[in-house]
Amino acid sequence: MANIDGDGFKPDPAEYDAMIDWKRRLEREAPFYRQLFEQFKVQSVLDVACGTGRHAEMFHSWGLSVEGADISPEMLDYCRTRCGPGVAARWVQRGFDQPADPPASFDAVICVGNSLAIAADLQKVGQVLSAMIRSIRPGGALVVQVLNLWRFEEGPIVWQKCRRIPSDDGVGRILLKGIHRIGPRGIVEIASLSLAEDNPQNEFRSATILGIERDELLSLAKKAGASECSTFGGYDESPYRRDQSQDLILVARRSLAAESL
Repeated sequence: MANIDGDGFKPDPAEYDAMIDWKRRLEREAPFYRQLFEQFKVQSVLDVACGTGRHAEMFHSWGLSVEGADISPEMLDYCRTRCGPGVAARWVQRGFDQPADPPASFDAVICVGNSLAIAADLQKVGQVLSAMIRSIRPGGALVVQVLNLWRFEEGPIVWQKCRRIPSDDGVGRILLKGIHRIGPRGIVEIASLSLAEDNPQNEFRSATILGIERDELLSLAKKAGASECSTFGGYDESPYRRDQSQDLILVARRSLAAESL
């Protein structure tokens, strides 16, 4: 997920990276992307709101040409430092509502990690989808993943992550991440707790995310120039079920007719 501007929070890149079991996650997601990229004959990929660059790094390791775009210069600096010169991806500072330069440059564009849900409203979601579609060559692939907010009971917080990570003081910190739903919005809560006994420096942050319905996502994607749209409830391509699926994943093709949009 990209950094969240405005009234939200800007997670520390190292803390954000440490919050996810990337080895397990990418092993779970890799078969989905390999099959999709083979189907669409993908040689170039744009990772929109790339965060710490883990997907971009994986795609580069497959021999693909990769660009990771994020609005946060801190995230991009982290990508460059973490990946080093061995990963010849392009790291570009750009908002997710801006198309690639030049447009239609990529065989596939992905926007995952619930990044689309940081959009302020559905109008903004439509603008972001339009920018992504314009970044894809006609006939190329779009992948969008958002959290299925509707599976959460309204009200109580659900704690999803609890990890101990190193810290500059050598003592360590505990990271907690939770989410709760209030109507069509979700509130992400993050606590970064110091384990220092003397003068602990604790941080508490929160941000609002948008709940996006399947039909809303499909309608906006088609309006933006997507065709052959499919949705899934997970990277195993299980059917999307509003009351229980963890994710809402959209896979679509840029319409050949969208070339003039």
